Amino acid sequence: MDCDAFYASVEKRDNPELRDKPVIIGGGRRGVVSTACYIARIKGVKSAMPMFKALKLCPGAVVVRGRMDVYVEVSRQIRAMMEELTPAIEPLSLDEAFLDLSGTERLHGAPPAVMLARLTRRMQTELGITGSIGLSHNKFLAKVASDLDKPRGFSVIGKAETAAFLKDKPVRLIWGVGQAAQASLEKAGIRTFADLLRWDRQDLSARFGSMGDRLWHLARGQDRRRVSRNAPVKTVSNETTFSEDTADPDILDGHIWRLSEKLADRMKAKGIAGRVVTLKLKRANFSLLTKRTSLRDPTQIADRIYRTARDLFDQAGDSGPYRLIGVGLSDITGAEQADISGDLLDPKAQSRAEAERATDAIRKKFGPDAIIKGRALR
Repeated sequence: MDCDAFYASVEKRDNPELRDKPVIIGGGRRGVVSTACYIARIKGVKSAMPMFKALKLCPGAVVVRGRMDVYVEVSRQIRAMMEELTPAIEPLSLDEAFLDLSGTERLHGAPPAVMLARLTRRMQTELGITGSIGLSHNKFLAKVASDLDKPRGFSVIGKAETAAFLKDKPVRLIWGVGQAAQASLEKAGIRTFADLLRWDRQDLSARFGSMGDRLWHLARGQDRRRVSRNAPVKTVSNETTFSEDTADPDILDGHIWRLSEKLADRMKAKGIAGRVVTLKLKRANFSLLTKRTSLRDPTQIADRIYRTARDLFDQAGDSGPYRLIGVGLSDITGAEQADISGDLLDPKAQSRAEAERATDAIRKKFGPDAIIKGRALR
């Protein structure tokens, strides 16, 4: 189940005056688009697009600054509805999850398709949020199906029709195959699943490594991954793909802060922290540059994530231009272990962390626009 333009849908629900208007979630004119409703998407607005460009494409759009605490609460309410269908739930994000409904027909007195239809109807009537369903016999195909007919989609890929369905589809349907991977596959003459089927398994593995073996199975609609309720979180990250390559240090610095702040919000909402900070940069030629460092103790503080990621950026010694930037945390632990020892080399770090906690409390009480850092507007 994948919610439709989740953040924008919540804002339209809470402010009926926005219902028929194009809505963009993001910062001011100098910020970037976090997400956009489907009315704005029709005009060409996309995630990570500079706000000035989005407003040029859609001048009548209403820009709303995101409210992460509200989105987290709505996500919890949706999760509670899912729990009534099955305990086997694997969340992918606040607005998307896999559900394993195997063996539940006898319990509910209805097949999975009916139960999922009831779920999305209940989400709409009780929460004012719509979602799209992908139903199939494994996770790969369920994910593909969920994207086929958004918004308010409901698509089913049965076992018997899997081969025929995939045959002429482009390989970009595969989750995780981005532009760089597509370029590598195209060099090998692989554009569709039919092209993949012509390759021997060993040859694919020799050419593309572990990804080659995965592609061989997916080309045949095979995916043995189980829906895992308690799958440990290994990495939490956020990244932005620019609509135009950039080497502007001020713009890049602004993105590092926004990504760090968003990452910190997610860590705080989940009650977790991370010890390893990773900075990911994708150059204009699609080559990747990744830098990481380990902290003395785990963190969930945006200021600490930002300063560490910014140091990694300075250490990279590469002026760009870049088409993508990302910030992540790994070596995940519980929040009770976060930011215990402080930073001996930065005596003001503790006071900045306390200020951030105070800022979080003010935003929770008075709204996300109560306090905004200047660097967030870059």
